[in-house]
Amino acid sequence: MSKFKAFLRRKNIVFSAQRYGIEALGAMAQGLFCSLLIGTIINTLGQQLGLPFLQDVGSFAMSVSGAAMAVAIGYALKADPMVLFSLAAVGYAANAEGGAGGPLAVLVIAIVAAECGKAVSKETKVDILVTPGVTILVGVALAKWIAPPIGTAAYAFGLLIDSATKLQPFWMGIAVSVLVGMALTLPISSAAICSVLQLTGLAGGAAVAGCCAQMVGFAVMSFKENRWGGLVSQGLGTSMLQMPNIVRNPRIWIAPTVASAITGPIATCLFGLEMNGTAINSGMGTCGLCGPIGVWTGWLAPSAEAVAKGAAAISPSAMDWIGLALVAVVLPAVLTPLINLPLRRLGWVKDGDLKL
Repeated sequence: MSKFKAFLRRKNIVFSAQRYGIEALGAMAQGLFCSLLIGTIINTLGQQLGLPFLQDVGSFAMSVSGAAMAVAIGYALKADPMVLFSLAAVGYAANAEGGAGGPLAVLVIAIVAAECGKAVSKETKVDILVTPGVTILVGVALAKWIAPPIGTAAYAFGLLIDSATKLQPFWMGIAVSVLVGMALTLPISSAAICSVLQLTGLAGGAAVAGCCAQMVGFAVMSFKENRWGGLVSQGLGTSMLQMPNIVRNPRIWIAPTVASAITGPIATCLFGLEMNGTAINSGMGTCGLCGPIGVWTGWLAPSAEAVAKGAAAISPSAMDWIGLALVAVVLPAVLTPLINLPLRRLGWVKDGDLKL
């Protein structure tokens, strides 16, 4: 056993929730963002502006999402170059075979293939054949074997959340908004979670509300300490920047979380806000304005996963735009500082607690 542990250390193979659930998942979201998400945005702009070149660019970027996710995961796992490059084929296969649950299939299969590739890397004199051969064979074999059932399970669970939100828009609006919003602030990937669960429709709208509440809420609430730089870095970047402060004083998390519990059901019950763009947008919030952009692209050209759940293109009304603006920006910016006022009076939140 000691020799096996020494081998794992030498190969930098670490079996831990931190490595797989945070580092690999976060990297996968970045890979998805740099392919499917940005490709969707460019493609939509091309459609709206009548520019075929932009549509082609977007389509090319979207087509390599599986490979991009797998390579990003391999990078997070500190895979050797030969393993890393081989993961492109693994990711493509897992995403294609996984269908609606492609991202989840890529996450699981790329991790296994990367660790197997790392285990044999530089162990033979024909490394140039063995390392890519093992990585690709293991990955593609798993893609053929387990990716389809993973896709079916992920789609079924996402459909369950979507159906439950339609049946109980108030309570599920609160639950989805709060949980996905908290995931966005935690050092895990809310974007990857939403993509894995194919979270679109009304549930996707609640997720957008929760993520925006965290990002805009923290940005406005901490303006006194962080000024304009903090407003931009949190409001258009990520509320994850507040995690060290949350660890020191968890009570600073109360106001944006309560705000998300308010905006979630407002999105689902009052405005019927649906996020029918690419599922990853549901977990992006105002990061690069991807959440609102996802709602907009979903109005004009729903994603394949949203269409599968009955979504159709619409011409947004003034009320749709008002609802989006209120839920994504205005309400979080107003509610969070107001909710934080009594917390300050109680001494639960003090000056400097939100300083980045």
